[in-house]
Amino acid sequence: MEWENQTILVEFFLKGLSGYPRLELLFFVLILIMYVFILLGNGTLILISVLDSHLHTPMYFFLGNLSFLDICYTTTSIPSTLVSFLSERKTISFSGCAVQMFLGLAMGTTECVLLGMMAFDRYVAICNPLRYPIIMSKNSYVPMASGSWFAGVINSAVQTMFVVQLPFCRNNIINHFSCEILAVMKLACADISGNEFIMLVATTLLILMPLLLIVISYSLIISSILKVRSSEGRSKAFSTCSAHLTVVIIFYGTILFMYMKPKSKETLNSNALDATDKLISMLYGVMTPMLNPLIYSLRNKDVKEAVKLLLKKRFINKRVE
Repeated sequence: MEWENQTILVEFFLKGLSGYPRLELLFFVLILIMYVFILLGNGTLILISVLDSHLHTPMYFFLGNLSFLDICYTTTSIPSTLVSFLSERKTISFSGCAVQMFLGLAMGTTECVLLGMMAFDRYVAICNPLRYPIIMSKNSYVPMASGSWFAGVINSAVQTMFVVQLPFCRNNIINHFSCEILAVMKLACADISGNEFIMLVATTLLILMPLLLIVISYSLIISSILKVRSSEGRSKAFSTCSAHLTVVIIFYGTILFMYMKPKSKETLNSNALDATDKLISMLYGVMTPMLNPLIYSLRNKDVKEAVKLLLKKRFINKRVE
């Protein structure tokens, strides 16, 4: 049988937590609760950034994009993961897997680039406050956000296209909860060195370069803050970027933890990479989107005031009715 010509008909088995029924039930409840918080928290941030005219600034425009991105990113994998927890048949079609790969990689890449754009925005706001309205005008921040989405979609489309063209044979077990592109790629019965090179180039340009921009931006920001004489001035300057810095540390920290481990992905078909690593990987994809709205609301005076104002208006409207 010519397996190489049957890639369109391949059905992948997502191993997930197979063999751990009690853990599956526990994490179904946990992930479902976290997903609801993600939808409510990020949805609220999007709503207030649109409805409150005081938040019609570059910073909150980026934040609205980030919140929408987090909703899209989690929606690409969490619903199917929740279904698989309760289902005995944990399979996904080749085309469904390709769509999941594309969306997951596109959202992840876009977030990396967008966080870099947000770091540059904070650099201009703190280090060049007088020129901020000119540098970060609508003609600048809208293309910056659009460019982040464009970069993520193009990178994902190219990489997914090369992966789906690989021949897949009898080995169709993905030791993961979803179709992660690297996990799927390593199941191919062909040389994937070309795919790995493309991924390395894309990683350098779209993940490490934004990280470098973030490091440079915050180095200049910290240097500028330290020159401020009053402690009150330093505290005020740092408060404008502390939320974004916290999100960056969580986001890139979890990425480095998951993908810089020596044993990572090389043991996808063995039992070595089992419950612990897979649960950490799943929580990585859920924890950051859930924490983002909490971080920005708890550490941001403008957001808290906007929420209070909207609730107050709604309460007054109800009383009038």
